[in-house]
Amino acid sequence: MARYTAARCKLCRREGAKLFLKGERCNTKNCAFDKRPYAPGEHGKDRMRKPTGYAIHLREKQKVRRIYGILERQFRNYFQKASSMKGVTGENLLSLLERRMDNIVFRMGLAPSRSAARQLVNHGHFLVNDKVVNIPSILLRPGDTIQVKTKSKDNVIIAGALEATKGRTPVPWLELNKEKLSGKLVNIPTRDSIGMQINEQLIVELYSK
Repeated sequence: MARYTAARCKLCRREGAKLFLKGERCNTKNCAFDKRPYAPGEHGKDRMRKPTGYAIHLREKQKVRRIYGILERQFRNYFQKASSMKGVTGENLLSLLERRMDNIVFRMGLAPSRSAARQLVNHGHFLVNDKVVNIPSILLRPGDTIQVKTKSKDNVIIAGALEATKGRTPVPWLELNKEKLSGKLVNIPTRDSIGMQINEQLIVELYSK
């Protein structure tokens, strides 16, 4: 499967917003976006012209796709599934993305970033309903339990992520037991509980053209 291997900070600079692709590093003085808040490249500072309507819609879609670290075909498939569900398409789309296994591991504070969570899941460090899962894209359902494998409880990445998020309140649709390194998806994420600065309606309008 194709994956992005270049500097992740360039993605934040390209989208003109912090995407928190490097976890807690994005909250420090070492954040590249804070140092250079303009598009990457030799002429990044010169790209200040007013964007077209299409560009605004496209950038919002690219921003969300990069936040969750998925490819264009995957993203389109999520959109098609969201549009076939009852309710508001944009909200359905974000709810589906939030229920991905790698995102839930990140939201639980068991990984410093979504890309790190994806790697941990790929390597089989987690159980879902007592079964090993190594597919980051599976969608969890309310009632599903997630826990770190016994052999993986001393993993330095997981331990470091828990230390960095100490004292932070988890999202309301997840239960977390830090002592047992386990959690549970309580209910379907709602738009209000996701809490990111995303205008999902722009994505819906882009795909509707």
